[in-house]
Amino acid sequence: MKSRRAVTVSVLLLVAACGSRTGLFGDESQDPSLTDASSPRPDGPVLVDGQIPDTSPTVDLDALPPIDATPPEDVNRTDCPDADGTLVYVVTSENELYAFYPPDLGFRRIGALACPAPAGTSPFSMAVDRQGAAYVLYTDGALYRVSTLTAACVPTTYRPGQSSFTTFGMGFAADSTSPTNDRLFVAESGSSGFGVPQPSRGLARIDTTTFGLTVIGAFNPSLPRAELTGTADGRLFAYWPRGSSASPAGSIAEIDIRTAQVRARTDVPVGTDSDAFAFAFYGGDFWMFNSGPGDPSTAVSRYRLADGTTTTPTSFGGRIVGAGVSTCAPAF
Repeated sequence: MKSRRAVTVSVLLLVAACGSRTGLFGDESQDPSLTDASSPRPDGPVLVDGQIPDTSPTVDLDALPPIDATPPEDVNRTDCPDADGTLVYVVTSENELYAFYPPDLGFRRIGALACPAPAGTSPFSMAVDRQGAAYVLYTDGALYRVSTLTAACVPTTYRPGQSSFTTFGMGFAADSTSPTNDRLFVAESGSSGFGVPQPSRGLARIDTTTFGLTVIGAFNPSLPRAELTGTADGRLFAYWPRGSSASPAGSIAEIDIRTAQVRARTDVPVGTDSDAFAFAFYGGDFWMFNSGPGDPSTAVSRYRLADGTTTTPTSFGGRIVGAGVSTCAPAF
């Protein structure tokens, strides 16, 4: 992403914003079955004047309870290609892919992306599936598949702008009912008219076989542009910075994957509303990556669920715009 303003489920959804040590590509040979953004869909809401109608009772964001710090349940990772070696992955605005290992705060360069993207575009967000393949969204709305082993990049058949979701934050949720054992969820990034940020249009999911986008619903209460990540027990979380350089601040919220309802919120002293930012969950901690306007480096901050503390233990010498870890990552 460029500079930005910023459920335990009955079938065991395991949610995450992306990454595994193994870098694999899936089969892209199937023809896409894409959904026309202007047409009604049987499995998603109909847009009204380009917006997702919200028919649920209005909820005050400030009245929400704090996010739950209960340790996640143990989960089955036997299908993971390299469960014990799972890493967080980050992508920079300079088209570089790195692996990040939270226990020792180490970054390792994987390589430069060579995606066939138009001149003037750059990475905006990233998610990684359960098999270790990364999906990198560019600023023009194009979606590419990237190997987390070599940084090799190929285009997908995703059509930008479906249901007016041009740019978005991303996170995978592993789902035992899915043929791939996970699903890709996206949070639309809103828009800025005359410099005024608009709320996100809401939550959707992308089928990584057909690359059709299905809208789930508007966030209730509404959210600004945000990044997504999740925990091994199936909860999806969003993070957005909203402070100033003099008073950094941000929020982490739990999102219901089935309805886009915002269930809980906790504030953290991290981020400004003009940051480039990214977000990932690993081992019981939330990791936030923030870079201010014109700043060539990224502050790496950690919010610990166990005790509610926030620290900034390290920094990175580049502008991180996407991050995540697969649903195979350790939960605590």
